[in-house]
Amino acid sequence: MSISKSDRPALILIDIQKAFDHLEYWGGQRNNPDAEVNAAELLKLWRENKLPIFHIKHCSSNSTSLLNEKNAGNEFKDIVTPFDGEPIIKKSVNSAFIGTDLKERLDNENISKLVIAGLTTDHCVSTTTRMAANFGYDTFLVSDATATFNKKGVDGRNYAAELIHETALASLNEEFATIITTAFLKQNI
Repeated sequence: MSISKSDRPALILIDIQKAFDHLEYWGGQRNNPDAEVNAAELLKLWRENKLPIFHIKHCSSNSTSLLNEKNAGNEFKDIVTPFDGEPIIKKSVNSAFIGTDLKERLDNENISKLVIAGLTTDHCVSTTTRMAANFGYDTFLVSDATATFNKKGVDGRNYAAELIHETALASLNEEFATIITTAFLKQNI
C-alpha cells in the first residue's frame, strides 16, 4: 500500500495520556521513549497539511484506574494536546471503534486511509488497528510513534517491553496494517 497527502489520510492518535508516565503501574519498563516525540512530529505534519486528525482518549470505567476521567492521568500529554476543533473521541474499551462514532466520522469524510500511533502497541493500538483493517480501511501503523510496557506471562515470566512491541507489530504486519516509520511519513506526506 502507498500513502500520500492526496489520499487525505486521517491521523489517529491513541491514548497519549499522562497516566502512561507512571511506569511501575504499567509494568516497570517501557520501550521507545521517543514515541510521543514522534507522534508530535506527525501531529505537526498533519496540521501543516490540513489533514484530518482524531485524538482518542481512554476513559476507564474503573474508578481506581489512572485513566479514569476523575484522575489527572486521563489528560492528554502536553506534547500532543488537541487544538480547539480537533475531534476528541472518548472510549472505555481497547478499540477506538467500539462505543464511539469514529467509523461514522471517517465514513462521513470519505476517509479510506488511516495512520495510527499511540499507546500501547499491544493493547489499544493493536485492537484499533485490527478493527480498522476489518472495516476495510487501508491502515498504516507508525512503529516508532507507538510504545508499550513489560508484561508478565502466564507462568510469571517477565517479557521485555521491546519484545512485546516487536511481536505486536509482527502480528499486525501485512495482514492488518503496513508498518511504517515517522521518517517515511515525513517523506511521503
